[in-house]
Amino acid sequence: MKILFALMLVISMSFASDATIEVIKKVESLPTIAVEDSSISYDDTFKMKFFKSLIADLNVLSLFNVDRHYLQTHFNDTDVLVENKDMNYVLRYKMYEDDNGALNVELKLIKDNADVLVKSYRIAKQDVYMFVSHAIAYDINEFMGAPSIEWIKRKVIFSRIVESKKSELIIADYTLSYQHVAVSGGFNVFPKWANKQQDAFYYTSLDDEKPTLKYVALNEGTSKSIIASDGMMICSDVSDDSKSLLLTMSPNGQPDIYLFDIDSKKYKKITSYGGIDVNAQFMNKDTIVFISDRLGYPNVFSKKIGSSTVDQMVYYGQSNAACSAHGEYIVYKARESSNAFSNNTFNLHLISTKTDFIRRLTATGVNEFPRFSKDGDAILFIKNYKSQSSLGIIRLNHNKNYLFPLKHGKIQALDW
Repeated sequence: MKILFALMLVISMSFASDATIEVIKKVESLPTIAVEDSSISYDDTFKMKFFKSLIADLNVLSLFNVDRHYLQTHFNDTDVLVENKDMNYVLRYKMYEDDNGALNVELKLIKDNADVLVKSYRIAKQDVYMFVSHAIAYDINEFMGAPSIEWIKRKVIFSRIVESKKSELIIADYTLSYQHVAVSGGFNVFPKWANKQQDAFYYTSLDDEKPTLKYVALNEGTSKSIIASDGMMICSDVSDDSKSLLLTMSPNGQPDIYLFDIDSKKYKKITSYGGIDVNAQFMNKDTIVFISDRLGYPNVFSKKIGSSTVDQMVYYGQSNAACSAHGEYIVYKARESSNAFSNNTFNLHLISTKTDFIRRLTATGVNEFPRFSKDGDAILFIKNYKSQSSLGIIRLNHNKNYLFPLKHGKIQALDW
């Protein structure tokens, strides 16, 4: 019974100044930017796809008030279009296909009729155009001197539930415009990137005799089993050096946190409690945060590896069933309502280990499975609202949220 409750808990988790201080909403006086398309070689449908991707990326940058009108011009025209004469910036680009069928993009950022940034991009396949758009946004962000957004170029991996006890593991960009099925058939959940290069990942297979952790090497196209356990087997985090895994296992009927060494294939028990300990995340190489029902309900705790001391981290909320950590900050999911006759609201909150402030990050629906970006600039999460499953991005320093809906199925868990 304890294993079943723990598994339900984990599944529910899937579904300047201090950053925790709530930013007062006000009208922002951001510079304006418009986009001019000078593309050749491609039809209007593809041109519009690329334009919309670029507009979405520019909005997510949160540095500009972005004009959404689609306008075309010649790439080498001296002046910007008359419609854009009052814009602070104009982004003009030209897409064309070379003799090898590769997509090429020439770009210039114009300010006061002068080119202030000139770049070119090339990608072998047209269908991954969105990664060029993300690279453009990254370079503009760097040019503007804003904090790095390396995460915008990273891939997202998620488990999509397609029917009862059947799922697919999908590799995508953060907008879900690109989606590649990496694993299909069976019931495979909780994918986790194995390294910073994103050329391998772990996931839990529930089709074997025991829940089994598997490893997929994308470049080699190979898959192998790592470790299996009765009851539960979930990799919740990977160390920065990719050599250690935090696992939730229950080999003896008790869900606890284990540290698994990749080289030796050996593991050691980190928590030992007569209830439920799951979903551990590294705060640093020596300390973890995790979810436990030690108070009679799920809450967030921390523990130094090798120590017997456990510290409560969150004092707000009565069902705090998911968390992610970055430096001094912890983001967690909390139940905001308790209604037996309708859907409850679960919001994400941000706390600092150095202050008492709590910042609520979402407002409606079921918001879950938060994951910090590697640089801590953004939080990726799952939002379920009105039968729609979406991938959400929270820009912490800009106090803005962005949603990208999944057209089919439901997102179970994700990583980036």
